[in-house]
Amino acid sequence: MICGIKDIRFTAILLYQPHHQGNMAFTGKYEFEGDENYDEFVVKIGLPSDKVDMGRNCKIVTEVIQNGNDFTWTQHFPGGRTTTNTFTIGKEADMETMGGKSFKATVKIEDGKIVAEFPNYRHTAEISGGKLVETSVASGVVYKRTSKKIA
Repeated sequence: MICGIKDIRFTAILLYQPHHQGNMAFTGKYEFEGDENYDEFVVKIGLPSDKVDMGRNCKIVTEVIQNGNDFTWTQHFPGGRTTTNTFTIGKEADMETMGGKSFKATVKIEDGKIVAEFPNYRHTAEISGGKLVETSVASGVVYKRTSKKIA
């Protein structure tokens, strides 16, 4: 039924789901486009020098699968290295840092952004202008990575 009572009820249910807060359509594949403050940020979080060089201007492909509050967030690095974090909004999950260290975190949604507290930085992700924009903050240093949607 188009624009009937069933459609209105379905839309109303979607609008009042806890995971529906603004543009949450994260599902897609995104390719690194540019970043700001990479070197200063990775020094601040203590990333080993071999990983610093590996990550500089790295054409990371981020693949996100979102099913309601459930996410699978995979980063594919040149050379075949892959990191995957699977989490549910509001529930503690096992996660991995960009340096490869494991930790536990509860990922939240704040102002339409995914927010995770990593051991020594705060990471947010949002879709803005059709792009994946990730921002990490450590001791006042802000690192921003932008990726364009490719699929």
